[in-house]
Amino acid sequence: MSGAPASGPHFRLTFADALPAVGLEELNSAAALQTRVDRKYLVDAALAERILATLPVQALVLDMEGQRSFTYDSVYFDTPGLDSYLLAAHGRRRRYKIRTRTYVDSALSFLEVKTEGARAATVKERIPYGLEDRTRITADGRDYIAQTLAAVGSLPDLDALDPVLETGYARTTLYLPGSGSRATIDSDVTFSLPGNSGWTLDRKVVVETKSGSTAGALDRHLWEHGVRPSRISKFATGLAALRPGLPANRWHRTLMRDFTLRPAAAAA
Repeated sequence: MSGAPASGPHFRLTFADALPAVGLEELNSAAALQTRVDRKYLVDAALAERILATLPVQALVLDMEGQRSFTYDSVYFDTPGLDSYLLAAHGRRRRYKIRTRTYVDSALSFLEVKTEGARAATVKERIPYGLEDRTRITADGRDYIAQTLAAVGSLPDLDALDPVLETGYARTTLYLPGSGSRATIDSDVTFSLPGNSGWTLDRKVVVETKSGSTAGALDRHLWEHGVRPSRISKFATGLAALRPGLPANRWHRTLMRDFTLRPAAAAA
């Protein structure tokens, strides 16, 4: 696994160039009090351009100092027995996910612990983390993970946690003020195992909508174009794709129909 995250994407959607801008503070303020349901879609990149360019409601795009696409890097940690992965694969209620997330453009890293909360809602906790530590769990990191996971009754062997997967992507974030919903569009999604070269999700983007209990305008617009939600997790689906011997029933349809990878060096 590389010591530094990738520097930037090979591919970028252009639909957002003409959209009005929203700042990070305004976006967070407008969305902070909403109870949200997440829906994920795996969409052909060319189709996504057409759908997003014809959205029939107003959309604003996150803009930070003139930049509208931001590079993310995540390193996922698990035990040698892949306890975290198997909990997800078997749909267990007390599952968790441990990762570092790096915002490459601003060189900021966080250690994140995601758990399943009440009514299967995802709860994400995180602390600032040294950029140089993004591929390992420090002593302070172990203490934080132990404290966070103790609250949900799931505690792996923390000394056995090692990197098992690294992902990278370029993210565009939309805000739909009419409904208070938001969406992210991830392009140039890459996956790599420790010590191996990377693979890129071929000609696909991952769209995730975050709306209320009822579907939002973007969900309905996607459905009108024949795009339905997909069962996809960058961690679990990516790991299952690169390690085909793992149990992957929850993601089998996605892997068989839509999840085509090609070597990252050939994906430009």
